[in-house]
Amino acid sequence: MTEKDIEKYLRDEVKKAGGRAYKFVSPGNAGVPDRLALFPGGRVVFVELKVPGKKSTVLQQAQQRQIAKLGFPVFVVDSKAGVDELIFRYAQGCDA
Repeated sequence: MTEKDIEKYLRDEVKKAGGRAYKFVSPGNAGVPDRLALFPGGRVVFVELKVPGKKSTVLQQAQQRQIAKLGFPVFVVDSKAGVDELIFRYAQGCDA
Protein backbone atom coordinates (compact mmCIF):
# COMPACT_ATOMS: atom_id res chain seq x y z
CA MET A 1 0.00 0.00 0.00
CA THR A 2 1.33 3.44 -0.93
CA GLU A 3 1.07 6.73 0.93
CA LYS A 4 -1.12 7.95 -1.93
CA ASP A 5 -3.56 5.04 -1.33
CA ILE A 6 -3.81 5.90 2.37
CA GLU A 7 -4.23 9.59 1.57
CA LYS A 8 -7.13 8.89 -0.81
CA TYR A 9 -8.75 6.64 1.79
CA LEU A 10 -8.36 9.41 4.38
CA ARG A 11 -9.98 12.00 2.08
CA ASP A 12 -12.87 9.66 1.29
CA GLU A 13 -13.50 8.66 4.91
CA VAL A 14 -13.32 12.22 6.24
CA LYS A 15 -15.81 13.26 3.54
CA LYS A 16 -18.15 10.38 4.50
CA ALA A 17 -17.98 11.67 8.10
CA GLY A 18 -19.17 15.08 6.89
CA GLY A 19 -15.77 16.75 6.94
CA ARG A 20 -12.99 17.92 4.66
CA ALA A 21 -9.34 16.83 4.43
CA TYR A 22 -7.36 19.68 2.91
CA LYS A 23 -3.84 19.25 1.58
CA PHE A 24 -1.72 21.33 3.96
CA VAL A 25 1.22 23.22 2.49
CA SER A 26 3.02 25.93 4.42
CA PRO A 27 5.79 27.61 2.40
CA GLY A 28 8.89 28.17 4.49
CA ASN A 29 7.82 25.55 7.05
CA ALA A 30 9.24 22.23 5.94
CA GLY A 31 8.02 19.12 7.72
CA VAL A 32 4.44 20.21 8.39
CA PRO A 33 1.78 17.45 8.31
CA ASP A 34 0.30 16.44 4.95
CA ARG A 35 -3.39 17.02 5.64
CA LEU A 36 -5.63 19.19 7.76
CA ALA A 37 -8.81 17.25 8.57
CA LEU A 38 -11.83 19.33 9.56
CA PHE A 39 -14.83 17.63 11.13
CA PRO A 40 -18.31 18.91 12.00
CA GLY A 41 -18.49 20.57 15.38
CA GLY A 42 -15.22 22.47 14.93
CA ARG A 43 -12.89 19.50 15.40
CA VAL A 44 -9.53 19.89 13.63
CA VAL A 45 -6.78 17.27 13.25
CA PHE A 46 -3.41 17.57 11.53
CA VAL A 47 -2.51 14.32 9.73
CA GLU A 48 0.94 13.10 8.66
CA LEU A 49 0.66 10.23 6.19
CA LYS A 50 3.27 7.48 5.88
CA VAL A 51 3.73 4.21 4.06
CA PRO A 52 3.16 1.25 6.39
CA GLY A 53 5.86 1.01 9.04
CA LYS A 54 7.62 4.27 8.17
CA LYS A 55 8.12 6.89 10.90
CA SER A 56 8.16 10.68 10.79
CA THR A 57 11.50 12.40 10.21
CA VAL A 58 13.16 14.40 12.98
CA LEU A 59 11.99 17.63 11.30
CA GLN A 60 8.43 16.32 11.01
CA GLN A 61 8.46 15.27 14.66
CA ALA A 62 9.59 18.77 15.67
CA GLN A 63 6.74 20.33 13.67
CA GLN A 64 4.27 17.86 15.17
CA ARG A 65 5.42 18.77 18.70
CA GLN A 66 5.03 22.50 17.98
CA ILE A 67 1.51 22.01 16.64
CA ALA A 68 0.58 19.77 19.59
CA LYS A 69 1.96 22.36 22.07
CA LEU A 70 -0.57 24.80 20.61
CA GLY A 71 -3.32 22.35 21.53
CA PHE A 72 -4.03 20.81 18.13
CA PRO A 73 -4.04 17.03 17.73
CA VAL A 74 -1.53 15.53 15.29
CA PHE A 75 -2.10 12.01 14.01
CA VAL A 76 0.53 9.96 12.15
CA VAL A 77 -1.24 7.44 9.91
CA ASP A 78 0.42 4.57 8.04
CA SER A 79 -2.57 2.34 7.26
CA LYS A 80 -6.28 2.26 6.50
CA ALA A 81 -6.78 0.99 10.05
CA GLY A 82 -5.05 4.15 11.28
CA VAL A 83 -7.48 6.24 9.23
CA ASP A 84 -10.38 4.27 10.69
CA GLU A 85 -9.11 4.97 14.23
CA LEU A 86 -8.78 8.68 13.46
CA ILE A 87 -12.33 8.78 12.06
CA PHE A 88 -13.67 6.93 15.11
CA ARG A 89 -11.93 9.30 17.53
CA TYR A 90 -12.55 12.65 15.86
CA ALA A 91 -15.65 12.29 13.70
CA GLN A 92 -17.59 10.92 16.67
CA GLY A 93 -16.60 13.84 18.88
CA CYS A 94 -14.65 11.73 21.36
CA ASP A 95 -11.27 13.29 20.56
CA ALA A 96 -9.36 11.75 23.45
